[in-house]
Amino acid sequence: MQIVRLLAYVHYMFLFALMQDETEDKGAAIEAERRRGRGAISNQAGRFDLGREECSDGWDIPELRAGFRTDLRLEVARTILTRNASPDVPFDRSINPYRGCEHGCVYCFARPSHAWLGLSPGLDFETKLIGRPNAAAVLARTLRRRGYDVAPIAIGTNTDAYQPVERDQEIMRDILKVLRDFRHPVAIVTKGSLIERDIDILSEMAAQGLVHVGVSVTTLDAGIARAMEPRVPVPKRRLATIRALSEAGVPVRVMMAPVVPGLTDTEIEAVFAAAREAGAVAASWIMLRLPREVAGLFEEWLGEAFPGRAARIMARVREMHGGKAYDPAFGKRMRGEGAYADMIAARARLAMQTHGLVRRLPALVCDRFEVPLGSSDQPALF
Repeated sequence: MQIVRLLAYVHYMFLFALMQDETEDKGAAIEAERRRGRGAISNQAGRFDLGREECSDGWDIPELRAGFRTDLRLEVARTILTRNASPDVPFDRSINPYRGCEHGCVYCFARPSHAWLGLSPGLDFETKLIGRPNAAAVLARTLRRRGYDVAPIAIGTNTDAYQPVERDQEIMRDILKVLRDFRHPVAIVTKGSLIERDIDILSEMAAQGLVHVGVSVTTLDAGIARAMEPRVPVPKRRLATIRALSEAGVPVRVMMAPVVPGLTDTEIEAVFAAAREAGAVAASWIMLRLPREVAGLFEEWLGEAFPGRAARIMARVREMHGGKAYDPAFGKRMRGEGAYADMIAARARLAMQTHGLVRRLPALVCDRFEVPLGSSDQPALF
């Protein structure tokens, strides 16, 4: 067992070393042309990285700099279920098929997780991705273990399982096949219209009360969405995804996550109304969260994308968090405090009532769980 762990550790270190060798430009803003279609504007060093700084070699020779392409590395997962005990979320286990997210949402609270890999929560988070192609096989083994306690698994709570690289990798689809075969409940959150590819599986599971989906719609303004979430389908396309899922019998929640003070907060009523018209039956919202490195990345982006609103937006954010950009305390981090936060909460409640949207989707069914007779290693005889 110790040898296996040592080999796994060496594999991880080799993988991350390869990625670090190609990491560059940490700290300074990068030319717009090189980061076209990306969210962050720099590769700010993570909290475990001393940083890197470019300097001139003295030769005054023009140099063509390449853009930031998406680099997907694959890792062999040993475990796949992540456990948590946070009182702020309604699940205790989740699956992340990918590390990093090509969608590039500048506000993403998951960006700091890339710092654990020695990579930047900035452009590295969007361009240096890690996939787990054996995730479905590891999940199947986990579900077969004697004494496994069944409860809904959440997918998409850290990085989006339906980001663009999933189109070729199909890791999420393989995971869904396992969950369907075991009749295991799952709650999915996504911004990606690629989820429509899996409607065949999702509709089958929904008919048994085993799945519901949250679709994140942060704004109806295509211009804001393009700047803030550069590789996410446009708002109109996400509403079409809600419609497609709903028509297939899959219960859908619209999630305005996050609400950005001074930028998208005027759209709460419009977003909920449009989602209800598309078929959503539930709604939720989360206030902008700026943990760790995200605060600096977001302020940097604001200064470039919305310079006239930047000061007012950050003033609102700090007003809700005791003068800080973020307060990680349970019960506060997703809502904030004070008059402004209370006003947003009241508007959201009223909009939900007006449009007939509930807070909670029907509880997922856990008593249908059943271990299939066969497996890929040992097929069933009958």
